[in-house]
Amino acid sequence: MNCEPKIKPVLDTDFVPAALWNREYRKTADVPVRIAFVRPDQTCSVYETKLLPLTPANEACSLFHLERLLKFLLWQRGGSTVLISGADAFTKKLAAIYSPSGARRFDYEFFGGKVYGQPLSILACAPEEIPPENETAVALGRHFDGCRIGFDLGGSDRKCAAVMDGKVVFSEEIEWNPYFENDPEYHITGIHETLQHAAAHLPRVDAIGGSAAGVYVNNEVRVASLFRGVSPENFERKIRRIFFDLKARWNNVPFEVVNDGEVTALAGSMSMNENAVLGISLGTSMAAGYVTPDGNITPWLNELAFAPVDYRAHAPADEWSGDIGCGVQYFSQQGVARLAPLAGIDFAPGLPFAEQLIEVQKLMSAGDERAAKIYSTIGTCLGYSIAHYAGFYEIRRVLLLGRVTSGAGGDIIIQNAENVLTSEFPALAEQLKIVTPDEKDKRHGQAVAAASLPEI
Repeated sequence: MNCEPKIKPVLDTDFVPAALWNREYRKTADVPVRIAFVRPDQTCSVYETKLLPLTPANEACSLFHLERLLKFLLWQRGGSTVLISGADAFTKKLAAIYSPSGARRFDYEFFGGKVYGQPLSILACAPEEIPPENETAVALGRHFDGCRIGFDLGGSDRKCAAVMDGKVVFSEEIEWNPYFENDPEYHITGIHETLQHAAAHLPRVDAIGGSAAGVYVNNEVRVASLFRGVSPENFERKIRRIFFDLKARWNNVPFEVVNDGEVTALAGSMSMNENAVLGISLGTSMAAGYVTPDGNITPWLNELAFAPVDYRAHAPADEWSGDIGCGVQYFSQQGVARLAPLAGIDFAPGLPFAEQLIEVQKLMSAGDERAAKIYSTIGTCLGYSIAHYAGFYEIRRVLLLGRVTSGAGGDIIIQNAENVLTSEFPALAEQLKIVTPDEKDKRHGQAVAAASLPEI
């Protein structure tokens, strides 16, 4: 595919934007394909695309297109049964890739037993066998009556906010390192302490809302990177129902926990009084969430950290899933750490990513051009990736949050992303706007929005 970007990321010049690759591929694609993602509750999402005519010359290219598309849609929308019409020649190959012995076995295990409790299946079907789209949409949060606590659990810090009738009376950020802690009590004690700190600034606690990376269904932890160090046995005994146990400690007040990406989008929707918001948090990992044009959320996962944005053959790999070219390697602390040596910045061996980011931010404040190149690269990649995301979401606002966007570097990220959209996707640039909250909301906005989740 001839998809040379007009603007190359200064430190990542081999970057192949998924948006450009797909645009080039679809120029001559004319074979209609429909893909249905069915969940155990029988909700269903349907996506339509087109393939090139099936010839030996096109086969490898079309399989690549379908596999990357399937990967994106699984992490965006979720599903345990995938039905594909119009691509019979590729379905068995896709099922082999997404199998216990395939290249995407991590995804197979994630969407199978961990999230939906049944094996992931990918099946060919006739066009008439694709079920009708059946999505649910629910209102999210926006409750500020009473005395509330909101918390946000990240990979390098826990944030909390105490809110009285919509007014923030206290907010706090505490460092922690949960990823590889194998003792469940580390997590339980840490979260409980954070709630206690917020409660100390309220006359009473009427409700608690939480934001955390991972998949949560009715407050139950299905899978979350925060708890990756906990053994399967302790996960089942202590972690899966951790928020039920915490709720009991807090007199069973209304208690709601939602994926951090959804709360990111909620925070933006509330602050701007705008819907059709894609929220992206560039923090320890990458979190994303979406508020529909009607102001609701869907049962989608929106785990864009694992959605591919770079289609080059030797893109950087995510250490958890093993896949390449996915968002987490570009839009997170990991992305900053990956780019730092390319910019000529060397850190002591073993320095945590969070501390590497702090050092890069210090260099940026001092006007160091090496740090500026890191943020420029992130912004360019983000611009192309926003164009890619716009093929899967209706977007009027892109809200950027998270530690990586703090300080002058955040301005460079937005400037470079906007330059890409204006140069490569002018119609899209007219349609959407990239926004970011003030510095305090960047760090604590999710905790405040999380406080609004429960209804009293």
